[in-house]
Amino acid sequence: MLKDITLGQYFPGSSPIHKLDPRVKILWTIYYCVILFMGDNFYDFLLMGIFTLLVLTVTKIPLKYFFKGLRPILFFMLFTAVINAYMTPGERIYSAFWAPTKEGLAIASLMAVRLIFLVVGTTILTLTTSPIMLSNGIEKLLSPFKRFGVPAHEISMMMSIAIRFIPTLLEETDKIIKAQTARGADFESGRLIERAKALIPVLVPLFVSAFRRAEELAVAMECRCYNGGEHRTSLKQLKIKKRDIVAIVTAGVLLVLVILLKYMV
Repeated sequence: MLKDITLGQYFPGSSPIHKLDPRVKILWTIYYCVILFMGDNFYDFLLMGIFTLLVLTVTKIPLKYFFKGLRPILFFMLFTAVINAYMTPGERIYSAFWAPTKEGLAIASLMAVRLIFLVVGTTILTLTTSPIMLSNGIEKLLSPFKRFGVPAHEISMMMSIAIRFIPTLLEETDKIIKAQTARGADFESGRLIERAKALIPVLVPLFVSAFRRAEELAVAMECRCYNGGEHRTSLKQLKIKKRDIVAIVTAGVLLVLVILLKYMV
């Protein structure tokens, strides 16, 4: 399951989505999430589904990468769906007391679809944007707030390092679990509490490894005379191009369509 987490991974490519300005992609992702919570009917989500499928096709990234990102949240998605289906008051689909309600099923379906689209949307951002470009985009977006004392460079650096280290820590966790299993540890049998206790031998070396990597990174940055964002320049300068303008216009068109479907259907 650890290998199924795609957050923080980058898939190199030359598609139009890869070439978009990282600032546009970050804003588009935030905008995409806002639109998802605005939609509340079948036609809204049908429109978002068609748009998402078109974007996935343009990225030229195999769909298996996006499906892998959905596997880790299946249990959470099913759990929330069951809770909503049975705990939401309303008319039950059967006369039996154990039957879910119609309103509960509608809310459960709505939440599940939203969660799937949220995971796919954020996965598109990380798979099509390298950590360096993502860091540059965050810094440029936060740069207007520097006059209010916001450390834009430091925030973008911390976020990019955190995202970059997610696959590294997952790989380290997988190695520790395999090593503990080879020594006779059992992580799959027993009750839930017993499984949680069995993870303690994994968490301790994982934290030790994480602190060691953090110290190594700090030493490497000091050796390279890193002193923050003052007077620093970027190798690649970000510029808004025609394809970025097209993406912004598309965002406006999508918002108008969602609003029309929300109040006219």
